[in-house]
Amino acid sequence: MTRATGDLSFRAAQLRSLKRGIDKFEPALFRAMAQDLGKSEYESYASEIGFVQHEISYHLKHLKKWARPQRITTDLVNFWSQSRVVREPHGVVLIIAPWNYPFHLLMAPLAGAISAGNCVVLKPAEYSSLTAGVLADLVADTFSPEYVTLFTGGRDMNSALLDERFDHIFFTGSPALGRVVMEKAAQHLTPVTLELGGKSPCIVAPDADLNVAARRIAFGKFINAGQTCIAPDYLFAHLSIKNALVEKIRLAIERFYGPDPRQSPDFGRIINPQHFSRIAGYMDRGEILMGGTTDSTERYIAPTLLGMVSAEAPVMQEEIFGPILPVLEYEEIDSVISFINEREKPLALYLFTGSRNTEKQVLSRTSSGGACVNDTVMQITNPRLPFGGVGSSGMGAYHGRHSFEAFSHRKSVLNKSTRIDIPLRYPPYRGKMGLARLLLR
Repeated sequence: MTRATGDLSFRAAQLRSLKRGIDKFEPALFRAMAQDLGKSEYESYASEIGFVQHEISYHLKHLKKWARPQRITTDLVNFWSQSRVVREPHGVVLIIAPWNYPFHLLMAPLAGAISAGNCVVLKPAEYSSLTAGVLADLVADTFSPEYVTLFTGGRDMNSALLDERFDHIFFTGSPALGRVVMEKAAQHLTPVTLELGGKSPCIVAPDADLNVAARRIAFGKFINAGQTCIAPDYLFAHLSIKNALVEKIRLAIERFYGPDPRQSPDFGRIINPQHFSRIAGYMDRGEILMGGTTDSTERYIAPTLLGMVSAEAPVMQEEIFGPILPVLEYEEIDSVISFINEREKPLALYLFTGSRNTEKQVLSRTSSGGACVNDTVMQITNPRLPFGGVGSSGMGAYHGRHSFEAFSHRKSVLNKSTRIDIPLRYPPYRGKMGLARLLLR
């Protein structure tokens, strides 16, 4: 091993090369994501390319500070010594990304892995095959394969890679596949970061600003045609404002995408026919409050609000990952909290309220990977906040410094002087118990 990637100047040079490579391949990435997911250039830039460029810039700005050894206070037992924590790379890491944000969810972890000084094996998703092809060209053009390399392919390739021994695995995908990754990693005792999903609830209290709530819910739910792991998955609206909120969301959707979202250049498409059929089938159980239009030839599903939904309906059993938002009503916030706590812990939780007391109740009595008050999905845009799940929605976190830490080993180092060697710890121990009790209590 040359350990060349451990050098900070080398890491910074690699990050700068990645920024230049992204700029070079930006037009090809725009075309590929438009074909794979129907994304507009603006959405592809704001939610994928620009997000990653900002992440890389943040790492370049702070890398030296993050990598600096951290001095730690030393206790009396280790008198006349120095303690520190040193960050060192894990080694060779595997990053497996999903198809819904095929650039963002591969390249953002890559920035953290490079920043921490690792060699990296990348595996983009098969479903977003055109974007994967551009990513393969970008990586080959930007990096020496001994430092960063990329493999394309389907589940067979995933399985083959997971059979290999890595020093860390970073996986973004479904909880079901997360279990497979964890099982494979256990064979080599490989540590994992799992960024999974779940049904993220959105609660609108009666004192919320309904105009703002409607816009922000519509934005967070229908960006990328609902194929977002942190999108609001179901909506709890207080019965006193439910009808007004539904109408305001309908108006917001129309302002965003026009009277026929199929004609809008800003509304995406479902990734493939299999997912289209699964999502469209959810509309069989419930009352369509707006939307409901589908076109299998275009893989188009209109932004849809679904009412009269029971907790047992298929749409409430698994993550929707599409442009359907079930709307439920409530009278007391306690019932919503109980509903959330009876289910798996979500990746995100959203609450719209003007009440600090309601905010405190909901956030202190529920558990989620992250939360956002009076907005949706924007919690991921602050690189200073850790992003990750809890329970079945994932383990570990990244973004900004948290990415650097996720891909680093924190090595404890004690440097002790030889000038003094206190005999207390050495046998014989007769008569030393009193002093030991004094020091160690």
